[in-house]
Amino acid sequence: MPLPEDVTDDVRRRLRRVAGQVQGIERMLADGRDCREVIQQLSAAIRALERAGFRLVSAGLAYCLESPDEAAVDGYAMDSLQRLFMTLA
Repeated sequence: MPLPEDVTDDVRRRLRRVAGQVQGIERMLADGRDCREVIQQLSAAIRALERAGFRLVSAGLAYCLESPDEAAVDGYAMDSLQRLFMTLA
């Protein structure tokens, strides 16, 4: 499935942000920060990763709706995208 450039740019931006969050979490652990603060940051990083995944799935759903025949040939039938969505949910 071809991903539009704006989608890949958005997902890459989100992933860079998550990478920064993970590095921050590592520093928090090295500094002996409170468990609650670390968990809060982990939760934020997880949510950010989930949103990146949902962004990709939403692009796939749009592709399926706009070009259902091409999507099916590419191996992206609607049911396969629904399964992908459910792996994130």
